[in-house]
Amino acid sequence: MRYITSQYQKYLESLKKEISLYQNESDLWKLTGDLKNTPGNLALHLCGNLKHNIGSVLGKNGYVRNRDLEFSAKGISKAEILDDIDSTTNIVIPILDSLTDDDLIEPFPEASHGEDQAIYDALVRLALHLGYHVGQINYHRRMLTF
Repeated sequence: MRYITSQYQKYLESLKKEISLYQNESDLWKLTGDLKNTPGNLALHLCGNLKHNIGSVLGKNGYVRNRDLEFSAKGISKAEILDDIDSTTNIVIPILDSLTDDDLIEPFPEASHGEDQAIYDALVRLALHLGYHVGQINYHRRMLTF
């Protein structure tokens, strides 16, 4: 389980770094090329996704997700996004650390796209989703600086 936790920590740190590297805060809200979502919205989406699936579903912390707002919000400051990433990290990492090997084979409490899965499978899917969108943010940022 330590490996999974360390990968989440690594990608959440990468997300924070990518957002931090934007020199012009307004660029967080620009659409560029074929990308359909802004980096600001992707960051909000990743935080909401993890706070829901790990914080609320696994950790039962009561977080209530507003997925539509993750994609419709605009102009949130870089500092607020970075704070959201920090709060997400502070929620996710302790929950992941608390899981045992026996927990990982238990069913994930919510189906994903109509499919049942084990907690381990859900965590892999969520990590891939996190890495995918962090890569999109990196690509967007580099497109604006070249």
